[in-house]
Amino acid sequence: MKFFSHLALALALMVGSVATVFAGDSDPLFVNLTTDDAHRADMAISFGKNQLDRGHPLTIFLNDKGVFISSKGNAAKFADHQKMLGELMSKGATVLICPMCMKHYGVKESDLLSGVKVGNPDLTGSFLFKDNTKTLSW
Repeated sequence: MKFFSHLALALALMVGSVATVFAGDSDPLFVNLTTDDAHRADMAISFGKNQLDRGHPLTIFLNDKGVFISSKGNAAKFADHQKMLGELMSKGATVLICPMCMKHYGVKESDLLSGVKVGNPDLTGSFLFKDNTKTLSW
């Protein structure tokens, strides 16, 4: 009998720990995009789009060199990315940008795509720490 109670406990712990890994149907996704590499940025934005299309609220945080992607001064290099970001925002996605990174790389707020929000601890934290939010970084 003791063996079965230990076995049941072990199975419950295994199943319980695996079950918490799965995302709910509408859990938010927070993508931390730190690169200005065109392929990696495309992967991050496309992945986010696919999840938004599946009903997951999407936040993309442009961080470190990712700030270049939303700069109109880089429209030639990131035309497709900027178009995708605009489409995502029109579908309800939020695009935030790191103000310290903007300053470090010389990106001005007046140069940002329309709709991109300059982050701050309260704003960024409200998306990052929303209940059941899942995060990914590129």
